[in-house]
Amino acid sequence: MSSLRRRGALTPALLLAATAMTAVPMTAYAESTADAATADANGQPALDQILVTAERRQEKMQNVPISIISLSGDALQNSGYQSLTDLQYTTPGLTYDPTQGAAFQIRGVGSTSFDFSNAKSVNVVVDDVVMDAQRDLGITGLVDIERVDVLMGPQGTLFGKNSTSGVIAITTVKPKLNDFSGKVYASYGERNDRTINGTLNIPLGQKAALRISAFDVGQDGKGRYVTLNRNLGRVDEFGARAKLLWQPSDDLEVILAGEYTHHFDTSVRTAVGGPAGTSFAPTAAVTAAQIALGVTPGPRNVDTADGFLGSISTTNQGGSLHVAYKLGDHTLTSITAYRETAYGNDTPADLLPNDVYSYISYNSGRLKTDKFSEEVHLASPTGGFVEYLIGGFYNRLHANQTQVQWGPLGTSPLVVNGQVIGNLYANTGANDPVTGKLLGNAVQFNAHNETLAGFGQVKFNPTSRFSLTLGGRYNYDRNDQTISYPNSDPVPILGRTINFTATGTAPTADFRYGVKSSSRFTYRIAPTFQLNKNVMFYATYSTGYKPGGVAFVGNKYDPYNSESVKSWEIGEKGEFFNHRLRVNFDVFSSKYTNFQATILTPVSTGVGGFILASAIGNAPGLRSRGFEAQVAIKPTHSLSLSGAVTFTDAKFTDYVASSTANYTGTRLTNAPRWMSTIATDYNAPVSDDINLKAHLEYVYRSDLQTVTGAMLGNITAPAVTNADGTKTPNASYSYVPGYGLVNGRITLARANDRVEVGIYARNLFNQYFSTGWQIYGALGLLHYTSPDAYRTVGAFAQVKF
Repeated sequence: MSSLRRRGALTPALLLAATAMTAVPMTAYAESTADAATADANGQPALDQILVTAERRQEKMQNVPISIISLSGDALQNSGYQSLTDLQYTTPGLTYDPTQGAAFQIRGVGSTSFDFSNAKSVNVVVDDVVMDAQRDLGITGLVDIERVDVLMGPQGTLFGKNSTSGVIAITTVKPKLNDFSGKVYASYGERNDRTINGTLNIPLGQKAALRISAFDVGQDGKGRYVTLNRNLGRVDEFGARAKLLWQPSDDLEVILAGEYTHHFDTSVRTAVGGPAGTSFAPTAAVTAAQIALGVTPGPRNVDTADGFLGSISTTNQGGSLHVAYKLGDHTLTSITAYRETAYGNDTPADLLPNDVYSYISYNSGRLKTDKFSEEVHLASPTGGFVEYLIGGFYNRLHANQTQVQWGPLGTSPLVVNGQVIGNLYANTGANDPVTGKLLGNAVQFNAHNETLAGFGQVKFNPTSRFSLTLGGRYNYDRNDQTISYPNSDPVPILGRTINFTATGTAPTADFRYGVKSSSRFTYRIAPTFQLNKNVMFYATYSTGYKPGGVAFVGNKYDPYNSESVKSWEIGEKGEFFNHRLRVNFDVFSSKYTNFQATILTPVSTGVGGFILASAIGNAPGLRSRGFEAQVAIKPTHSLSLSGAVTFTDAKFTDYVASSTANYTGTRLTNAPRWMSTIATDYNAPVSDDINLKAHLEYVYRSDLQTVTGAMLGNITAPAVTNADGTKTPNASYSYVPGYGLVNGRITLARANDRVEVGIYARNLFNQYFSTGWQIYGALGLLHYTSPDAYRTVGAFAQVKF
């Protein structure tokens, strides 16, 4: 395991020493390249004021009693990242787990689950529309983005869905009246790293405008399918967005928006293989066969000899209608949205050609979701003794997935003497519990999630220095789910009829449908004190809630209960030296009850083996606490310094999952204790017509583990025996060492910024890291990697008109 436990470039102590050079920890995030020209009334350099809509009104970030990290569109472009999931590398406190359902976590907390009735702990909200569908991140291709606001902690008072650990609010650029303009951007780098996007703003008379943006991005992976001579880890994305603005009067604004995006990748798990001698090492024959074909399992292996290409594809399409109408000095807003997602996974797991060794040769799923939401809210004017916002929200989400998982499970190669064998095991199939006969070789889930909520917030301003915000929300949720076992025709796939043997028994007919309904009132209290016009102290106490759901694990109906959280945060937001220095700091603590945790549960293969399935259940107690600090400095007109550091201690305070599995005191998955960024931006003329721009950033995260705990017995390292007789699993195989990434770009631009050319680098020093680990029966230990784990250097050009 020593190779798995190497430390990153900086330990937390060295990181703090580095940030201490600027006296406080730092962050940058909505400081755009326009900062170079920003000045106060006396012509001195000053930071841009960051405007956010964290409380559904546009206001200065420094006046909002919430810990927020805000990234402008320019900041996103400077980072060089292309995907929403890459925000985890630029936003301390935010992580993304690509396994077990895929989801974001904030402050270490977030549920990842394959259960379709499970709500997200961190919701992505795009232009005020909640993107809650499973496997839908809400936005693909970071093009024409005005800003991204990451709100830390429970956010249930004002946003459509109750989010127990945070919200990622994305605002795209709105069409502009009486302005014909556009932009084209293109880049190309190593491993065919490519981006091309464009935006066009078209005025339609004096009262309407159309804004269209399109993109195509992608990169080849580092790995290979050695027997197929195909790329492993390749990513391709393309899409388009259109927004039509109609503003017939100063009192009415209507925005109709539509979007279509497509994602495809060949990023699948590859063999780690051990380490040798552990109870979860693969068979010696499997390892020897891989080595003979040129694939050496190990912690840095990114190749596979699998005879089938694995891939994942996602298509999203939908639209929204925003209507804002002024009723005197109040504003009435309606947000109507509809969205569809089609997700397909084809991720076989053989690791070898199908005439050599076969385990699960066909692992294919098709998920379709559709959602409708409606939100209406009324907002009072700001600046008075009382400010308020009240509203209602309705959301309906439907998900339907069919999954087939077939293979010989290591008993035989799939192909013998050129012919597909006549019998396969169906891990997704099930036998009737009464007759014992096969019900079907596939499994189908059909889920409906409905939310109805009323919410409101009132802010009292008794003096110019003191304010008190009170918010509340009443939620009603109903989730239902059905499991069934259809037969999928093997002939189009295998070319012949196959006999299937199910590896499990279905629940009785009465337990193939489940429903969970619940309701809860949550609230928020946030007093603020303005020390002077530039320095604010605040405190926030908030509660949150996530509804229970229906889970079918290993063909067993296993519902779980609602989750709740009580959280407090105390912080300071201040600007000093004539707005040349910004310092924000907060401490927080959140206590969760019945946290919806996911663990890996072995499901029998029926032939003496197992595969691990994700099982979701309630952990009675969980706590996340720590601090967050941000700073931005503008020492000169040409130079900006920024950064952030977060410390998060997230662990289970009460989680005895069974008589032999006790996770109490263990850290949450994918939750590093330390995360930090340090960045600098430079923008200065080198001639009358040319400016030099430079951006450099360092991103660090400390070590973490990627599973709650491996199962006990012969598939894990020895467990720790506790005083009460329970055991805490040793999940050392899932350990990811700390690491740091360096990104940068250098640009030559015309003085009016109409033309820019330059070079960029992501992960400049080629720092390798894994993103997820998985034990897969006789195949041993597998892992996932990311294209961001390798250096990418390239060139770019941008033209504005």
